[in-house]
Amino acid sequence: MTEKREYRMEELAGLAGITVRTLRFYRERKLIPPPRREGRIAWYDDHHLARLRTIAALLERGHTLNGIAELADAFDHGRDVGDLLGLGEPTEETPVRLTPEELAARFEGEVTPENLAAAMDLGYLGTDGDELVHISHSLLEVSSALVREGIPLAEVLQAGARVREHADALAELFTTLILRHAPEQDLDRLRPLARSVVEAELSLALDRRTRKQAEQTRPADTQRS
Repeated sequence: MTEKREYRMEELAGLAGITVRTLRFYRERKLIPPPRREGRIAWYDDHHLARLRTIAALLERGHTLNGIAELADAFDHGRDVGDLLGLGEPTEETPVRLTPEELAARFEGEVTPENLAAAMDLGYLGTDGDELVHISHSLLEVSSALVREGIPLAEVLQAGARVREHADALAELFTTLILRHAPEQDLDRLRPLARSVVEAELSLALDRRTRKQAEQTRPADTQRS
């Protein structure tokens, strides 16, 4: 087991590449957690060092100290990874560990306290020490791709919440259907069939929606011909 390291204020500031005065300022602004006190000596640990490096990275990306303080508050009060994963990791989806600065890099300018809280409420994100854990590599990649296409992260998260409702209903439909005709242990074996049905129906629905959109935007004279 790795021994927990602790640092005095001057040593921590040196490791983080900042002055003691800056460290005191960050502490007063509650950008970092309080140190452990032993008499008049304040002891900091690797958790504080990681947070200071995160602050430096976010500042380099143009975040303000006020914005970082709000992010730190949302981070510190978010659900932890145990709440996120429940009894175990997803059976098919792969969780992704991220530092706050890595998350900020994926969603440039969109990682606000409101969006961070919404992602945690939705169950996309949890915290584990100084790291964030995203529940699904697939969802993370799709979400960041949509944001790169110009769709605000807030709207992507709202759409995710609506999709979650429909997905829960589909999972309930499939489970009820299987349990009506097969034992419970067959659920995991047959779940790829459920995914195939949903993927095919969604693909067909997108085709129908695309054709409908094309008909709506087609000039009137073309539609009559």
